[in-house]
Amino acid sequence: MIMMKIAVLGGGAMGRVLAGMIEEKEGFQLAGVIEPLEGQKPEELTGVDVIIDFSNPANLEMLVKYCKNTGCPAVIATTGYTEEQTAEIEELAESVPVVFSANYSLGINVMKRIIAEITPILEDAFDIEIIEKHHNKKLDAPSGTAKMLLAAADERDRYEHVFGREGNRKRGREIGIHAIRGGTIAGEHTVIYAGNDEVLEVKHTALSKKIFASGALRAAQFAVDAKTGFYTMEDVLFGNR
Repeated sequence: MIMMKIAVLGGGAMGRVLAGMIEEKEGFQLAGVIEPLEGQKPEELTGVDVIIDFSNPANLEMLVKYCKNTGCPAVIATTGYTEEQTAEIEELAESVPVVFSANYSLGINVMKRIIAEITPILEDAFDIEIIEKHHNKKLDAPSGTAKMLLAAADERDRYEHVFGREGNRKRGREIGIHAIRGGTIAGEHTVIYAGNDEVLEVKHTALSKKIFASGALRAAQFAVDAKTGFYTMEDVLFGNR
């Protein structure tokens, strides 16, 4: 059996879950877990087929350098990047296959498609709000997934984006985005369509971090076989290559 040798960048909670899944699944081999906080670098590993990044935006320069020097495909699952860093990721995709997504869950990516499909039907009669909940260790807010769902709901750029609310203010043509942080919530995202006398909610709840690791491995398989370019989980799940 051919083994795919995978390096994991980031030794935090998600990195550990991913590393454990790699070791359990047939066809995968863990090349190693790189923990930048301990001074480790990807260059310490050899024969890597693909690198998966579940770390911190501060490690992007390290990742880009490694992938450009080795030609190694990258699956980037870190969130919280600046616009400049996102541009760096897009530039990296000119050299190697890159899969970049704010969320690697199958359910969330199907939810994104649903939101894009139903918003044009409901937008003139319903107000739209997005609520996301995460554990108390998550740094960025709102989540990258909430921003992804916002983009799906506002593909035609017709709304003002309001991040949280306070004070006295009349609601306009807007989408509100609200972040909650507490406990060990793995991730919960709800898009609310509130109309006259009816409310529709589209909701996704992550019950463990394993769903993100599983999706990242699926993305890794895609990246290894893909041509150089920039891809998202839409490409991975729905067959665009």
